[in-house]
Amino acid sequence: MLRFLFQLSCLLALIPAQAQRDTVIQISATGGLQYSQKRIVVKPNTRLTLVFHNKDDMAHNLVITRPNSRLRVVEFALALGDKGASQHYIPAIDDVLAHTSSVEPGNTDSVTLKLTEGGYPFVCTFPGHGFIMYGIIYATKDVKRLPQPDQDINMPNPARTQEAAHQHHSAASGHPFPITLPAVYRTFMPDCGPAAIAVGLPGPNGGQSYVFDAGECRIRYAWSGGFVDNTEQWEGKGQLLTKVVGDIYYRDLGGFPWRVGSTVPKAQFKGYSLINRYPEFRYVMNGVEVRELVKPLARGRGLVRTFTFGPTKKTLSFINKPQPGIRVQSSVGRFQKETLIIPPGTRQVVLTMKYEVVLGARSEE
Repeated sequence: MLRFLFQLSCLLALIPAQAQRDTVIQISATGGLQYSQKRIVVKPNTRLTLVFHNKDDMAHNLVITRPNSRLRVVEFALALGDKGASQHYIPAIDDVLAHTSSVEPGNTDSVTLKLTEGGYPFVCTFPGHGFIMYGIIYATKDVKRLPQPDQDINMPNPARTQEAAHQHHSAASGHPFPITLPAVYRTFMPDCGPAAIAVGLPGPNGGQSYVFDAGECRIRYAWSGGFVDNTEQWEGKGQLLTKVVGDIYYRDLGGFPWRVGSTVPKAQFKGYSLINRYPEFRYVMNGVEVRELVKPLARGRGLVRTFTFGPTKKTLSFINKPQPGIRVQSSVGRFQKETLIIPPGTRQVVLTMKYEVVLGARSEE
């Protein structure tokens, strides 16, 4: 009997300790490519569940890596190219310990793993996110030995991100890694809403670039001669704007360009997928699904915008506000002054927007 009571008391003594090792923590994606928590501290041998809420307007994931493996995982995720979306931008390497799926705005996912002693980075591996959007989980009994947050090399910090840029041999370009075009950055751009997506396109003389406003589902402007300089953005606080590198040749000054029937629709952004590294944006306007893929002109300055529509019986129209030097042609429909009328049932339209005037004098070919 005494032996039984002794075994029972030992078992009961273990229950509170085990309960302490099971921890659930809420973490969110917020505006400015940020996690709501950047440092999490738990005891060793904790069975940790992170409940990930996406409160941003862009899809994200949450990937937990082995110690000192964040940048390696991010670089492997970038190397996935157009296969990334189907894999939730998660590379199949041992450095990935656990991860959520791609979490769309307003949705939630969770990830559970057991952590022994050590520091475990977590990061969003979407293209362009992983060098800004990250944090660290410490499994330790000795909290006093952890560095102060402003000195923690595992948390976003201006000085540390500049150091990372030098380590990638590309600080002078404003990028923390060798850049390959097409490239996509979720960042803060001048003359654009907070949900800006900068896209660099390949081509001669630095290529071309444009910024897509995910909040309004439209291109805001396009430029040539370079991409962007993110030097002041890597601290990840969102209080500074990314710099445009090159000359802006096109601006959309007319607001959301599409009409469904006779109404001005409210567009809702649904994310994007990469097709051969080019982003194809998805949004819905008055129930009509739209996919927009943008590529550069083969010659000269300009964009080729391919719109693919879901089924609809309504007439679609595109408002093109005239701009000096910009000529717009459509594969389908006809222009009535500044309005392109598209027949009902059309599933795809290709708009070619070409800049034809240089300094008001000559055509660029």
